[in-house]
Amino acid sequence: MLQKSLKLSRVMLSVYYAYMVEYRAELLFWVLSGTLPLILMGLWAEAAQGGQFALGPTELVQYFLAVFLVRQFTVVWVIWEFEREVVEGKLSPYLLQPVDPVWRHFFSHVAERFARLPFAFVLGGLFVVLYPDAAWWPTPGNLGLGLLAVILAFCLRFVMQYTFALAAFWTERATAIEQFSFLLYTFLSGMIAPLALFPDNVRAVVLWTPFPYLIYFPASLLTNQGDDIVQGFVVMLLWGSGFFVLNRWLWRRGLRQYSGMGA
Repeated sequence: MLQKSLKLSRVMLSVYYAYMVEYRAELLFWVLSGTLPLILMGLWAEAAQGGQFALGPTELVQYFLAVFLVRQFTVVWVIWEFEREVVEGKLSPYLLQPVDPVWRHFFSHVAERFARLPFAFVLGGLFVVLYPDAAWWPTPGNLGLGLLAVILAFCLRFVMQYTFALAAFWTERATAIEQFSFLLYTFLSGMIAPLALFPDNVRAVVLWTPFPYLIYFPASLLTNQGDDIVQGFVVMLLWGSGFFVLNRWLWRRGLRQYSGMGA
């Protein structure tokens, strides 16, 4: 059974990777669309020159470069694909297959990570050239924990958005939920500003939400600035488990609703 699952995973990954590399130009635009942290890098580094911040200019440059790399590996778009499949009735043939439709989306996302990897590292290398004094390398321990945090952040982001996507069984605008969630994601994930710059009481509350662990926590580990590591991984697993249970419940209820609509 395990061997069959591994073979199926390898086949799906290779198929979706081949599909993704067919659109290299589009991949480049996707990578460029995530360069907001690199723009904010310069703004925050300049502001830190004359301001009293918890992080210095060099640390801010390192942080936002790490944010850029983390975002390249954690971007998710499953809600737009799933909503279209439900609304247009394209989900029906997938339900006849022996593989849960979620794996198609999951492996297409994973394959896309490998396809965009060269573009991401080229852009990251370019900004290292522009800020040579900020070049750094994570310690072996932080590198291992940071990579694990990136993987878990992608899984958490995926299961969150896929759970929101299941609302498409009841509404034609499930993406509206993601748009509201993205506002919280933008301001609470550490994409706009490191949580280290937040007031202490605000940061204490935000750290119990899932958003900081989608960007801030992995980026902090990769820049050797992480703290409360155990709490970080525990909160990620708790939120991930909660969304997974909710996801499976909505999936079962949604399938009955989908069949009832005659699709």
